[in-house]
Amino acid sequence: MVCWLARTDAGQRSGSLDLVAIAGRASGVAECPSSDSHCFRGPQFRYLLPETVETLPVKYAAIGPISVYLPENAETNDDLQAEFPAWDLELIAAKTGIFKRYIAADHECASDLGVAAARQLFAEHDIDPQSIDFLLLCTQTPDYPLPTTACLMQDRLGLRTSCGALDFNLGCSGFVYGLSLADGLIQNGTAKRVLLITAETYSKYIDKKDRSLRTIFGDGAAATLIESSEHQSLSNFQFGTDGSGADTLLVTQGGARRAEDAHKPRHRQRWNSELYMDGPSLINFTVAAIPKLVQEILDKAGLQEDDVGLFLFHQATFKMLEMLQERLGLDDQRLPIVLGEYGNTVSSTIPILIQEMRRQRRLSADRMNLIVGFGVGWSWGGCTWKDIAPTIQA
Repeated sequence: MVCWLARTDAGQRSGSLDLVAIAGRASGVAECPSSDSHCFRGPQFRYLLPETVETLPVKYAAIGPISVYLPENAETNDDLQAEFPAWDLELIAAKTGIFKRYIAADHECASDLGVAAARQLFAEHDIDPQSIDFLLLCTQTPDYPLPTTACLMQDRLGLRTSCGALDFNLGCSGFVYGLSLADGLIQNGTAKRVLLITAETYSKYIDKKDRSLRTIFGDGAAATLIESSEHQSLSNFQFGTDGSGADTLLVTQGGARRAEDAHKPRHRQRWNSELYMDGPSLINFTVAAIPKLVQEILDKAGLQEDDVGLFLFHQATFKMLEMLQERLGLDDQRLPIVLGEYGNTVSSTIPILIQEMRRQRRLSADRMNLIVGFGVGWSWGGCTWKDIAPTIQA
């Protein structure tokens, strides 16, 4: 039921309606003592429910097609072994599960990768750029402190000037946050089509001699079309934040804070990279927070673990995902690992994973899945999801 909101004076009936609509009865609104059964009154407002007003259908966000763009420069473990003969790449690969990653060229930035992914999406799926209502860019490596990189991308992609555009700075949980933001934009009627781009060039923060980071992170971008649908396929969002873990994965250069006042790494910084990572602390955080998050999502959804088809987790490293498999009692079939040929691409690992699961035909519209992101911040989040993309009616 749609309620038209009317401002009232104390104890008096309102004779005119404000141009405000809300869905359903507002929480805590008491019934008006009036004999009018279609009137409800709160402390300052009266809610009139005319029988002539038709309920508008609610639209929900649905994950549509995804396109992934990777830089041309592919860096394999064999390449690294040739460059650094003293590195034990076999041992490193056994822990990371990574054998190749892609590295942006010196002139390539996050916007370049994101624009390439979006153009690929438009071309592969016959999408008119003018149909995009909102652009969401998740990146921690923006082109500039300002202007907003999403604004630059709007112009380069030929999106209309009435299109909204914003950046949000999140890492490994970013795709989940982007889905939630897109869902809100679609549910409140602001947008019908949202372009969610995740793009990172962490390699620009990594010293070439940094064995711990160079073997893990890869650059890349994913463009995901979020469509409006009458069917709710994304739900039960849960989030978590613990800023006390900021000192385990950080870059302090390039912001407005003075170097002498900046956050300090949790432990001694062994390498000359701008990016610092405390791997053991991140693993401890993850294995403590993520099983709890999974249970919270299941409880909110009224599901049991056996009701879930796939657990689609951020692809951090093989070791971390293997520990989560053990904690949750899952195997590779239900918690898939696909980072071997990409590396950890930060906010793009989940869309890459979804694209790979679709390619393998392991997703369906009638099976519930969990999407979970976690990492830098510390920040984590997850939701339930059914892949209804083939049935979307925008």
